[in-house]
Amino acid sequence: MPSDFLAEMAVSSARRVEVARQALAESELRALAESMPAMAPLQLEGFSLIAEVKLRSPAAGNLATGLDIAALGNAYQQAGAAAISVLTEPDRFSGSLQHLREVVAAVSVPVLRKDFLVAPYQVYEARAAGARGVLLIASLLPADQLAVMLEAAEACGMFVLLEVFAPEEIKRVRHLAGEAVLLGVNCRDLRSLMIDPARFVRFAEVLDGEYCVAESGMQSPEDVARVAELGFDAVLVGSALMQSDAPGELIALMLEAGRRSRCQSG
Repeated sequence: MPSDFLAEMAVSSARRVEVARQALAESELRALAESMPAMAPLQLEGFSLIAEVKLRSPAAGNLATGLDIAALGNAYQQAGAAAISVLTEPDRFSGSLQHLREVVAAVSVPVLRKDFLVAPYQVYEARAAGARGVLLIASLLPADQLAVMLEAAEACGMFVLLEVFAPEEIKRVRHLAGEAVLLGVNCRDLRSLMIDPARFVRFAEVLDGEYCVAESGMQSPEDVARVAELGFDAVLVGSALMQSDAPGELIALMLEAGRRSRCQSG
């Protein structure tokens, strides 16, 4: 396992951008992305869940084979997912933009491209494929590059899930949070791939009313209830759903647990 997984992903992502640019110029892709028809906005009411399509995890290995991705996306929507995240990273997660397109075609809720995005080109790719949002990793992008990526998303009418891994990153990016930019706290260290649920406790202490999504480590309704009690507004769940025989039922149970916990703590 690499000692710096995040750096490895950044390098491979940049290579993918260069290859893609050879096939389609950025100016053409941007024009296509910005001409896409408007989509339904992201609706986050009360405690919400973003369900993820992820065929492989570098930590857990293969999660699914021979999967009907469109059917899974539809099951997520029917169970109450507010949005669907689709992994598009090909080398370590077995993802693709085609998976994104299949989910977009099957659902009416917003779809998020989750990847290790390093260039505006990839934001335009996501919108051209029908995505309503993108995930950006704060520690992967210098401040000037993050600003450019956010501008690209805004130009395309997209929302951003801005992911942070350390409490001090909140101070750097909290001024960006708003209706179109949601903060996400990942309790997985993407340099070591280890899960550290205690991160959620440390982050809860520095949050100041920002809408915040808890990411990674959600295996059960009890896990969801704990982060809801800490003050998180939503969860992003991937591996647990992919490994479940009844992902729709698990979503329903997680939402029920999270909403009950928020009511009791609020």
